[in-house]
Amino acid sequence: MIRNASSALIPLREAANLLSGEAAPVAPVTVALAAALGRISAGAVVAGSDVPVGLTAMRDGFAVDAASVGGASAYAPIFLGRPPPWVEAGQPLPSGTDAVLPPEGFVDGMVVADIAPREGVCGAGDDVAGSDRLIEAGTRIEPLHLLVLEATGLKALDVRQPLLRVVTAGASSLDTVSPLLRRLIARAGGTTEAVRAQGVRDIVEAIRGGTADAVLVVGGSGFGRSDQSAAALAIAGEVRAHGIAMRPGETTAVGSAAGRPVLLVPGRPEAALAAFLALGRPLIARLAGAQDRLPRRHVLVRKIVSSIGLSEIVFVRSGPDGVEPLGGAGLPLRRLVQADGIIVVEPESEGFRAGEEAEVWAL
Repeated sequence: MIRNASSALIPLREAANLLSGEAAPVAPVTVALAAALGRISAGAVVAGSDVPVGLTAMRDGFAVDAASVGGASAYAPIFLGRPPPWVEAGQPLPSGTDAVLPPEGFVDGMVVADIAPREGVCGAGDDVAGSDRLIEAGTRIEPLHLLVLEATGLKALDVRQPLLRVVTAGASSLDTVSPLLRRLIARAGGTTEAVRAQGVRDIVEAIRGGTADAVLVVGGSGFGRSDQSAAALAIAGEVRAHGIAMRPGETTAVGSAAGRPVLLVPGRPEAALAAFLALGRPLIARLAGAQDRLPRRHVLVRKIVSSIGLSEIVFVRSGPDGVEPLGGAGLPLRRLVQADGIIVVEPESEGFRAGEEAEVWAL
């Protein structure tokens, strides 16, 4: 259903505030470090000790006291009464040594290569100092974060992981949108529980049920005779806005029930995705206490034409020369699957010219 911009449609920014304005970060939970990937850190993490704790070999070789064998060469070798201790990369250096001589530097009982103090060695705290702040509160935990946290010996981490109840409304047996949104919620740092509901009464119970921090209803958000999600939300709680000045996704609705935010998104893939990215993902960030996600500016390889009065969500694909607009409302799946970002064209803008820079939000 296509509706023109009018006073009946709530501006996107106002809808976002109505949905997320009162949302507060959920309580932290402690998870094993391996389970923290993709979650949002509940607080800053400060290293508890130096890494490494002392002189450590950075290569395989012979541990030596550099002052005792410095200046050696093939023409002026230094004879040692016994071979120096052998160390592997990552092992602590024996007491009385401060450098690692490469294997070819010791031949037939003689040091035949020059070496300086601390050569081939990592010193105490060179990787991580005991007072280093490793991550800040609100950080999404990525693989490199786990690398440094594991190196410090950390076993668990406090994270915020909002739980969203994803309700699939309607009788269709083929539902590809709800699984997509559940995966995107996981990528944003949340967890999900899936519920299927058919009919107003079922949808009401699905919205009210469970212990999730927010509810996302997929499908049935329109104004047709078979669209029942908004009517169910009105019974279950409060509809704060139904009809957003956003394309695609004009039939999106926002509200609350049982003290938690509720977002109703259309069942069409590109409209559901646009509504989730514009409204759902910021809500998850608020619930998770995540740091603000920022767009990046990219050059457009083709122009974007937009209607005044609507926030246009345009899916884009990155390329070597910039980003290519793929389209918005009615975008077929074969094109939608190519998208790796969106551009939100503000309602007062008529679009962008080819060669102009625009802010792109990564999917």
